[in-house]
Amino acid sequence: SNEGALDFQFLEVNGGPDRLFEVVVDQVATWGSSDDTMFVAGATRPEVLAEVRRRVPDHFLLVPGVGAQGGDLGQVMDAGMNQDGGLLINSSRGILYAGTGSDALPAARRAALELQQAMEA
Repeated sequence: SNEGALDFQFLEVNGGPDRLFEVVVDQVATWGSSDDTMFVAGATRPEVLAEVRRRVPDHFLLVPGVGAQGGDLGQVMDAGMNQDGGLLINSSRGILYAGTGSDALPAARRAALELQQAMEA
């Protein structure tokens, strides 16, 4: 959903085969452990999320973009979960804008609970 990211994250570094986002993930992984470093990988490109997970199998991944931005929860879980779960899934717009007016709060609650139940299924 962040089209501007394409300007940078998929650039081949030093003639390839690694792309910039892969080099960044590999470098940042050397700066700390899975206890003190986490990564952000968007939900709208599950193949990129899977590559990040492959490179940092034990780190937590913050995954924005499920719901309103078009990310699919099932694809995110398939691409990014590790043995401990390892995902912090964000669906801000899908929850915040689930309803309007007097329905806003109950709709947000329903949307959050539905997402939670889908993650637990």
